[in-house]
Amino acid sequence: MFSGFMVNAWVVASVVAVVAGVVGFFVVLRGSAFVAHAIPNGAFAGAAGAVLIGVDTLVGLAVFSLLGALVIGVLGRRGRHDAVTALALVTMLGLGALFLSLSSEYEPAVYSLLFGEVLGISSNELAPTASLAAVCVLVVALLYRPLMLSSVFAEAGQARGIDPWRMEIVFLFVVALATTMTVPVVGTFLVFSLMIGAPAAARSFTAKPALALWLSVALALATVWAAIALSYTTDYPIGFFVGSIGAALYALGRVWAAPRRRLDVDGAVTSGTQPPSHPPERHTILT
Repeated sequence: MFSGFMVNAWVVASVVAVVAGVVGFFVVLRGSAFVAHAIPNGAFAGAAGAVLIGVDTLVGLAVFSLLGALVIGVLGRRGRHDAVTALALVTMLGLGALFLSLSSEYEPAVYSLLFGEVLGISSNELAPTASLAAVCVLVVALLYRPLMLSSVFAEAGQARGIDPWRMEIVFLFVVALATTMTVPVVGTFLVFSLMIGAPAAARSFTAKPALALWLSVALALATVWAAIALSYTTDYPIGFFVGSIGAALYALGRVWAAPRRRLDVDGAVTSGTQPPSHPPERHTILT
């Protein structure tokens, strides 16, 4: 399990999990799950196009990820964000289907782009993946406070000079960069699972932002490690375990948070005030 090609799988999957935990925390916090689904699936078209013309799939992924992020950010400012995201997604998926239909490597390309090749990672893919991961984490670290303010208290952020639209564009570019490095490893479907499952569970377990961020990374790492080990021993696909473990973690998080929610509601009823309409962690996320 820890020899030969499996070493590369453990290393790269761990790097991907860290980035998914960090970026996914803000995806969940900003309510951008649909965007986190659309950009990786749209980037699939770029990878398919790269396969068709014979260039590195990383180039195609980067181009379409950034293009999708830019379209969603610019057009979403003037129209309904969800509608723009959906239109960008279906357009790029249509292009992906066209590119794959013109390619002689149709079946293997579909499988690798959609479900990844965690167990087929070569040594020459380690450095590019680690470099892109470092850039993602560095950008989030540099923008942590303004990104947090714009995610939770947009009006307070604006009062401090933070342009919410510019921050949205920057965040979408971070998601695009994370997509570029993760899709070749875990595929478009598993990226979404990692970016949502562990971070959503982490927010349920704690309302403290720094702790929730670290917990998001820890849960993402635990998810991919358990998925690889279980896949290796059972021969079932890694995607099944990643999705199942992520859902189970979120369910545990909601069970953990249930007593706290009941206490908030009971306290509000006792004091005669209106119970909170959204999770209490939203009020305390910056404290």
